Amino acid sequence: MKRASSAASLAAAVSLGVGLGFWAATAQAQTLRWSTQGDLQTLDPHSRNESLTNSLNGQVYETLTGRDKQLGFVPMLATEWQQTGPLQWRMKLRPNVKFHDGTVMTADDVVFSVNRAKQDGSDLKAYAGAMGEPKKVDNLTVEFNLKQFDPVFLEHANTIFIVSKAWSEKNNVAKPQDFNAGEQSYAAMNENGTGPFTVVSRAPDVKTVYKRYPGWWGKPQGNVQDVIYSPIKNSATRVAAIISGEIDVVLDPPPTDMPRLRSTPGLKVVEGRENRIVFIGMDQGRDELLYSSVKGKNPFKDQRVRQALYQAVDEEAIKTKLMRGQAAPTGATIPSPIATFNDPTLEKRLPFDVDASKKLLVSAGYPDGFEFTLDCPNDRYINDEEICKTLASMWSKIGMKVRVNAMPRSIYFAKLGKLDTSAYMLGWGGPSTDAEGTLTPIYRTRDGAIGQFNYGQVNNPKMDQLAAQSSREADPVKREALIKAAIKEHNEQVHHIPLHRQFIPWAVRSNVEVVHRADNWLEWAWITIGPAK
Repeated sequence: MKRASSAASLAAAVSLGVGLGFWAATAQAQTLRWSTQGDLQTLDPHSRNESLTNSLNGQVYETLTGRDKQLGFVPMLATEWQQTGPLQWRMKLRPNVKFHDGTVMTADDVVFSVNRAKQDGSDLKAYAGAMGEPKKVDNLTVEFNLKQFDPVFLEHANTIFIVSKAWSEKNNVAKPQDFNAGEQSYAAMNENGTGPFTVVSRAPDVKTVYKRYPGWWGKPQGNVQDVIYSPIKNSATRVAAIISGEIDVVLDPPPTDMPRLRSTPGLKVVEGRENRIVFIGMDQGRDELLYSSVKGKNPFKDQRVRQALYQAVDEEAIKTKLMRGQAAPTGATIPSPIATFNDPTLEKRLPFDVDASKKLLVSAGYPDGFEFTLDCPNDRYINDEEICKTLASMWSKIGMKVRVNAMPRSIYFAKLGKLDTSAYMLGWGGPSTDAEGTLTPIYRTRDGAIGQFNYGQVNNPKMDQLAAQSSREADPVKREALIKAAIKEHNEQVHHIPLHRQFIPWAVRSNVEVVHRADNWLEWAWITIGPAK
């Protein structure tokens, strides 16, 4: 089944801004200065699957398929693709693409990259594995032979960054950096991508400087020549920096400061809902819960306990008082309602009911509650630490004594990767609106690359079977039924506690034109900086 003809590829390329002639030669070159509360975790593009890290590395490295401004698929390093059979795809590569060291990209680099991303240390093993076995046909053609039908192959092709085989082998980084193990590598601090920008310097948690790559195969829509990314953890300092003009864009201004930012001369707010769900996970694997007053057993294995915590959460209060309306409460632990087929029964939350929660705890044998630790990041999601503290306060009303353990994302995600947690906050999202992007990494039982982000060690054979079947079902109607059944089972068993889909308003200097994409991805090649107003 042909998925992209040459004509379709050309049209899509225009949507991406590739080869456009409207970027005026007289456009003034500019430096973009921007910030969020945290830093990227590594320059190794296969080591960490975390949105900010991916979005920063995505300016340097590229994937086979790209995304347009509406998250539709467009050609990137592959110019066209064809499904030649149920278990086979063939991709034509863009000719004369150069890595930043000047060497030309070939099919060997694509095969190497997909296989590299399958290895231990990679956060992308599940996605690379779903692409099957890559095979070089010729220098500009790659064939992918799948073990099973993949309904979202193009999603997976949009996930794996392409790296240089020769550069990786030369610098002893043929394997991804094992971030969770604390490993350091040449690729963690150096890069050699094909993207529109190169890294000039990197000081972790301080500043990373980029410049436009003159040998890039594409043509930018904007005029940005240099980029300075500076993480600023403190929200007040971040807001002060954009108001004073020290930076141009803040991707995560706190909701409490939105009225002030909207009324500040020289600033504007660009906003929209992010394709991301924020939820709480609980350890359901261990026989004894870590960091808890309960000894000899794990209360989170009991559905009644998990439901008690869920129904003690006043999500409407979190939305109105803490998030200032910048959140969409839901009962589905899925980033987008598109993934639930907008089914209201799957989106419906359990009612907030403290009395019901207390009764559930009594029936489960915990009339006085118990103590446990809630791990949270303090520089990753909007109001992340504040949400966790609010939850601890809400749970105290049903007898729970919750210690909030907040930490920077660089420490936090390594801790979760080691399963060193009893309960945790996680935000899950990105460009994909298909349920597969959540079912396989979050819902399914941990087994190598499968269930890689199932930090609560959920093991539900019925849900696992439904999710696995949906991953290989070719019939759309049957696949929809399987997905809905898997989500329904998840919701009934309360394997996670959904909170809300996050809104992301960006604070931007008024002379800066940006594209607000639903995956919270700031594409630098689309940005135009005009004269200061």
